[in-house]
Amino acid sequence: MPISAARKIAYEVLRRVETEGAYASDLLHTELGANVKAEDAGLATEIVLGVLRWRRQLDFLLDRHLKKPVARLDVPVAVALRMGIYQLRFLDRIPARAVVNEAVELVKYARKTSAATLVNAVLRQAAAEAKTPATQFLPADGIPNDNLGILYSHPRWMVERWLARMGEAETIAMLAAHNRPPRLSCTIHDDTRREEILSGLIEAALRIAPGLLLKSSFAVSGGSPSRSEAFRNGEISIQDEASQVIPLLLDVQDGDRVLDLCAAPGGKTPVLARAAGKSGMVVAAERHAHRIEAMREQFKRLHLPHLRVLELDAEKPLPFGAQFDRILVDAPCSGTGTFSRHPEIRWRLKPEQLSGLHALQCSLLQNALETLAPGGRLVYSTCSMEPEENENVVEEVLKGRKEFSRMTAADVSGALRERMATSASADSLFDGEGYFRTMPHKHQTDGFFAAIIEKAKT
Repeated sequence: MPISAARKIAYEVLRRVETEGAYASDLLHTELGANVKAEDAGLATEIVLGVLRWRRQLDFLLDRHLKKPVARLDVPVAVALRMGIYQLRFLDRIPARAVVNEAVELVKYARKTSAATLVNAVLRQAAAEAKTPATQFLPADGIPNDNLGILYSHPRWMVERWLARMGEAETIAMLAAHNRPPRLSCTIHDDTRREEILSGLIEAALRIAPGLLLKSSFAVSGGSPSRSEAFRNGEISIQDEASQVIPLLLDVQDGDRVLDLCAAPGGKTPVLARAAGKSGMVVAAERHAHRIEAMREQFKRLHLPHLRVLELDAEKPLPFGAQFDRILVDAPCSGTGTFSRHPEIRWRLKPEQLSGLHALQCSLLQNALETLAPGGRLVYSTCSMEPEENENVVEEVLKGRKEFSRMTAADVSGALRERMATSASADSLFDGEGYFRTMPHKHQTDGFFAAIIEKAKT
């Protein structure tokens, strides 16, 4: 039988995620062009992200029927098995026989014909028990934290650190949120045309829901907004709602000199540029040349082609002669707040990497502070939920620096409060220590952290 277009795309994406260290969202964006039918794009996306989210549980269930763990099989065979058991357990519209047969054809397509019998046998056994909850197969003498990691498909070390920090109930809520598809949020760049833009999207058969945090935000379902005329014309952008909040924390004023230090992929820079106005100046700095080119394309789509873009290694002292009124340091991080959107990260991240990221982030923040003007404001942010990358960085860098102080929710005014949705409160986005935090299970957004730092006036 022929392999469906959706499953062939899903297979190739998962194979490349495994062998090339690529990101599924980037590969899907490339593979799911206008020539791919909407239903095929939807199924391919569901299979790819579902397999990546549930990989540990899927492997646990598959290993019951294998002589050696699925992780030690050839990649094409492992991918075909994971795709098969995911469809058997999580998708109810596809007959089991079709799932098994296509998995067999996939290993043949991958020139692993010798594994066809194995794939057929294992998936037939998996199909017979597909309605049995995974809890029924957990070992009675299993380690509780490990069983939780299997059931919610996260590495054991992550589960243990979150349990120690947040307790069982909140940890389970967060693990469950990581395995749900995220809200597909967008932002409108010109609020005066909001109704017109949303009407056009609805006419294009997209379903629209209001933003949870911001008036300028909305959520989309039933299709891809990137295929819409509004997106092509630069009227909207796709961006998680918590990410949309971050540049507003800077409260950029007309005429400000602004530095976006780790600007790629460029989603936050346009907000800064529009707030600074024609009399202001915005510099978007990024270390990697290929990401700079992607930013230029983004700014061109948004009709901001004249933004100053600079290739810069911010781990080293910054080369600017003048100082900036506003600085955004949206630091490279582990991405533990984006596991719903980028599930592959949870299988790549190792605990020892957090100390390396901490050192990098401290360097970035330290160098940025040296170029902040008196009376200026800096926002340090990550999409991580780990203290090593968040409050520990801020506290270490600011220790003994009396010219800098942290701002809290009570100090936040201007752009953020004006743009909050009526049902939301800016104060609720800050914790007791004055740090900005969003949590996937509480806010239906990515997990973001931010600290707002002010430099004393001379």
